[in-house]
Amino acid sequence: MSLAVDSPPDQPVEAEVTATTAPPPAARRWGTVALAVAIAVGMLLGYAAGWLTPTVTRPGDASPEAGFAREMTTHHAQAVEMGLEAFARATNPGVRTLGVDIATGQQGEIGMFQTWLREWHLDATGAQPPMAWMPGGTAAMVDGLMPGMATPAEMDQLRNAKGVEVDRLFLRLMIQHHLGGIHMLDAILAKTDNSEVLQASRRMKNVQQTELNELRGLQEQVGS
Repeated sequence: MSLAVDSPPDQPVEAEVTATTAPPPAARRWGTVALAVAIAVGMLLGYAAGWLTPTVTRPGDASPEAGFAREMTTHHAQAVEMGLEAFARATNPGVRTLGVDIATGQQGEIGMFQTWLREWHLDATGAQPPMAWMPGGTAAMVDGLMPGMATPAEMDQLRNAKGVEVDRLFLRLMIQHHLGGIHMLDAILAKTDNSEVLQASRRMKNVQQTELNELRGLQEQVGS
């Protein structure tokens, strides 16, 4: 007997065809399970990426970034002292203003370097020799001083200078200091692919180049 032939006209045959082509319950069940597994795997991979990416991309102890942050901290510290000497005792108002600008600016950058090291889970000092991160860096060290740094005798001269001699010594030593600092900045810009270090180093280089022009202009005012 054919039930389809005897069915009333208001029950379309298409309804029966649609019902017979729907996936069986078992297939629907396995499809749901597969989707749940895919979502779970995706979540696990997302968490793993969140845990592993900082570790993979974080500069290591012997990295150029770590060496730069450590060495530039020391380099900047001397500039801060020189800037404060100029601010306190220089005779030219422009020299005093530039001195305090350099001191405050570079002290802020020291804070940035130290923050980097903490974020990278690194100590303030490393196992590498000073300036080993920079090509030819160890050879550039003279009596333990990085490029551009004043010697202990020169620092004593600045501390003991009087009158316009403070201005002249500060300007000469800071020009030398900035030239050395720019040399180190060029080196890290060529070595790093860390976006934060790149951005900060470009900014520092621009600032120091601008200050070099100001320092040379002030030299013309006070004499060298």
